Amino acid sequence: MSKSVSPDAISVILSNPTPDSSSDIPELVLQVLDIKAAGNRYTFSVSDGKMKLKAILQSSLSSEVINGNIQNLGLIRVVDYTLNDIPNKNEKYLIVTKCESVSPPLEAEVKVSPPPSEVKAEPKMEGAGIVLKPKQEVVTKSAAQIVNEQNKNMAPSARMAMTRRVHPLASLNPYQGNWTIKVRVTAKGNMRTYKNAKGEGCVFNVELTDEDGTQIQATMFGEAARKFFDVFQMGKVYYISKGTLKVANKQYKTVQNDYEMTLNEYSQVEEAVNEVAFIPETKFSFVPIDQLGPYVNQKELVDVIGVVQSVSPTMSIRRKIDNETIPKRDIVIADDTKKTVVISLWSALATDLGQKLLDMADESPVVAIKSLRVSDFQGVSLSTVSKSIIEINPDIPDSQKLKSWYSSEGKETSMEAVGSGLSPSMKTGGRSMYSDRVTLDHITSNPSLGEEKPVFYSTRACMSLIKPDQTMWYRACKTCNKKVTEAIGSGFWCEGCQKNETDCSLRYILAAKFSDVSGGAWFSVFNDEAEKLIGCSADELDKMKSQDDGSDFQLQLKKATWVPYLFRVSVQPREYNNEKRQRITVRAVAPVDFAAESKFLLEEISSMKA
Repeated sequence: MSKSVSPDAISVILSNPTPDSSSDIPELVLQVLDIKAAGNRYTFSVSDGKMKLKAILQSSLSSEVINGNIQNLGLIRVVDYTLNDIPNKNEKYLIVTKCESVSPPLEAEVKVSPPPSEVKAEPKMEGAGIVLKPKQEVVTKSAAQIVNEQNKNMAPSARMAMTRRVHPLASLNPYQGNWTIKVRVTAKGNMRTYKNAKGEGCVFNVELTDEDGTQIQATMFGEAARKFFDVFQMGKVYYISKGTLKVANKQYKTVQNDYEMTLNEYSQVEEAVNEVAFIPETKFSFVPIDQLGPYVNQKELVDVIGVVQSVSPTMSIRRKIDNETIPKRDIVIADDTKKTVVISLWSALATDLGQKLLDMADESPVVAIKSLRVSDFQGVSLSTVSKSIIEINPDIPDSQKLKSWYSSEGKETSMEAVGSGLSPSMKTGGRSMYSDRVTLDHITSNPSLGEEKPVFYSTRACMSLIKPDQTMWYRACKTCNKKVTEAIGSGFWCEGCQKNETDCSLRYILAAKFSDVSGGAWFSVFNDEAEKLIGCSADELDKMKSQDDGSDFQLQLKKATWVPYLFRVSVQPREYNNEKRQRITVRAVAPVDFAAESKFLLEEISSMKA
């Protein structure tokens, strides 16, 4: 029996974009065209002689291209696939997750023309396109027949692995039906308990990575958390199905994925045993050292790459939470922004990889580190967390670029710590009050600022108006500063501490108008910054307001207006009553140093002249 492309195969694929199982897929033999490498995958086009479709070969099948089984102009039988939209492209892509080679390269691209209508006998070769004879005289079987025969000779566990249809993480979306993924656990969180209006509960999450290096965070609550907490083990590979996806909350997401996964007690999680393990590719999203400021004290973790300048000996630090002693080691790295930053390595990273870096420090190795927390210690510093990954001299373009820069000029360049010269009062933002300086008009005239993530600016302004009739403070727990409510009987209930307190404190949360030479804007101001601006605590101002005439209250607010300050602010749009508005939040306040301010203005004038 001869073998050619399957008639109308692409039409079949388009009409069935996500088949439920391999047995539902008919015979799909297609020709490979224009195959080329794209990272650790291969992209190409498939043709059935009438139509073409762009395709991506899953990275696990790359070896088939490397060893020559799949070649340009050759034929492949598609055994399993997913048809998906690729972001930023207005077309469908066929993601081939399982296939087998049918023929070596043909002499030309297959072009199928319809047979003449009057021909009723067996169609001639020229009417059926180019036809290949198999090397051996055997009956060609469909993919479903082959899989079925193989399954009969396998153990039950191996049979499940063969028939299971695995989807790449990149192909998943919230609107997809049944799917199964094969992933490795690359980070596992602790079990956490919570209490809200619905009652008590528990939650934990894991980070999952497939063989293409795509990551997703999976969260489990209640019964699912208790069921799967001991099942998921760091570094092991699992098949997972019957989960749900939703758009990721950008404020809390820890991996680069538009979606996050939720598993419930009915989800299926099965360890992949007796199979070839895969090592997921680590994907980085590097932040240059001189741009770390906006991440200071934020929840978002960052990736950095740099040349190691120095490595400290191991230190023992006693942790306040549980009084446990853990090892710590500091390293200093630099990049081509000519800035350096201190990175604290903790626990096993300090003793294992830290020792390796100490041994090779004279060689100035390049380190790429994934998932670091940015703090305001020494202005700006970094520290590893439980999920941090360190790669020494990684084989990536960024590493080669840094090595070239360091050997040519970086070795002789004078470096400066990224946190040097920063005001100690700046707890967030992590930048000099004289960097990113803008007027208020620059912020208010650009309503789209901060749509992707908050943007940070420095500005000089005066508080020009405080509405005295607004709610300027809230009742807060003296231990954790979270909002408290009146408890039944007496005292105050703190949801965060889960206990009653006899007393509470007041903390500022107010809106005020600020003005400069270009115009005005409304800022949101929180407790620490508001105390500096108003000149007293919220408790003290409340006592003034409660007096009979309230004159001291009005006088205190009046004294606070029209005093110049330097501000570090974050800008992000928010939706209020179906209307988008800017939210400008004060992150740091500093009094005006008029000598430094004059120097800054003179430099601005000089740059304008130049």
